[in-house]
Amino acid sequence: MPKHANPFASLPPSELLSDAFARGEDENDPLSRLRSEFVVPTKGDLRNKRYGPQDKADRDDDADESIYLCGNSLGLQPRRTRDYVQRYLDTWASKGVFGHFRELEGGLPPWMHLDDALKEQTARIVGALPSEVVVMETLTANLHLLMSSFYRPTADRYKIIIEGKAFPSDHYAAQSQLAHHNLPLAALVTITPPSAESASAYLTTEHVLSIISQHAASTALVLLPGIQFYSGQFFDIELITRHCHSLGITVGWDLAHAVGNVPLKLHDWNVDFAAWCNYKYMNGGPGVIGGLFVHDSHGRVEQAQTDGDAAYENDTQLLYRPRLSGWWGSDKNSRFRMENKFVPIPGASGFQLSNPSALDMTAVMASLDVFSLTTMDALRQRSLRLTAYLEARLLNYQGGEPPYRIITPANPGERGAQLSVLLNSGLLDHVMEYIEERGVVADERKPDVIRVAPAPLYNSFWDVHRFITIFQEACKQAVVRTLSAENDRSTLVDDV
Repeated sequence: MPKHANPFASLPPSELLSDAFARGEDENDPLSRLRSEFVVPTKGDLRNKRYGPQDKADRDDDADESIYLCGNSLGLQPRRTRDYVQRYLDTWASKGVFGHFRELEGGLPPWMHLDDALKEQTARIVGALPSEVVVMETLTANLHLLMSSFYRPTADRYKIIIEGKAFPSDHYAAQSQLAHHNLPLAALVTITPPSAESASAYLTTEHVLSIISQHAASTALVLLPGIQFYSGQFFDIELITRHCHSLGITVGWDLAHAVGNVPLKLHDWNVDFAAWCNYKYMNGGPGVIGGLFVHDSHGRVEQAQTDGDAAYENDTQLLYRPRLSGWWGSDKNSRFRMENKFVPIPGASGFQLSNPSALDMTAVMASLDVFSLTTMDALRQRSLRLTAYLEARLLNYQGGEPPYRIITPANPGERGAQLSVLLNSGLLDHVMEYIEERGVVADERKPDVIRVAPAPLYNSFWDVHRFITIFQEACKQAVVRTLSAENDRSTLVDDV
């Protein structure tokens, strides 16, 4: 059996398509209980045009839970977030500045130590040592901070290699780093599919490695996404990292769509650096504080012994990797002495700049405490089944040839929770209007892609079942409307 065989493919349609099958899968999965940890908007909430939840039902299905399959864009709110944030507000109101330092019974950790309090669980999610991770800044800011430290162009090695359809921020960050070093945009190498007609943006690992090898002699940095935002492809981080290192190239990863979605082993894979946001699968809230990883080998702070090429020596006689420094990255014991001697905290925390938002970190802590109820390996197993069920249902189109195709890799090892569905041209607007009216929340990418992401922490097989029922009916109606519009145009032309 091929390793990408779908476990639901052999089921008869009478079973696969039934309400009872979806309900049974949820009942038999012990992780289904985690859904109760989240606030799921009702269909009425989504339709309500006033602030807050709907207070009066206008339609029969207003009280039904919405079908929220957009955790790849913004995760749902954990129920404990409201309580944690209220504790933060109460501390601020009753303690003022003392909230930074005082341990309070029944309260959250002092704000000065919140970054440390988040390390253990964050490290477990990304497969790192606690010292290698820190919750700070936002995704693109962290990419800039990391690239300022790890992108060290020379006359011979100066190129940056990125993925051709990477998220725009990654392009902008790489381009501006080149500009800061007075290098031409031609120094930015983009990895694109061999076929220009490829609508999926799929890149084989072999192709990625070949492009890196082709430019190795002149490349200083490779920056790639762990999971490609458009297609949902999960890159082979371990193999690509090893290949880059064998060629003497530093490699970093944008893990916006990977963190909280798939198991990662950043330390064991010897990843140099990585950055991510905490509002997608990590459920921290819109625009919330992000996170970064710096491998232990790059985070050391040592007493000066020799004139190391890759180290920086300041007047405290310390050697450490160059970085844009800020006072929150300086040793806590000396931070408030105001001596203007930067003594970096060893590890990722030494890359911090300003006092981080305690409100943001409180929201992230609420989600991390939900993650602590399970493991990434257990979530991955649930996710594989959820996504396989979604795939099987999409492929089982009732009513002829489906007016769409899945562009996310069929191999489960090359994808996370997201399946990207490429609709036939001209259908997207009709489909999105139809499904949103019926309480479905998914993500569109113009001109023709809808991204569907059953997040394993809170989505259910019942969600997928309800989605497919509505989505396929939307497709059928969109095809009819499109054909009708084309016929009307043809008739008009004939009349003329």
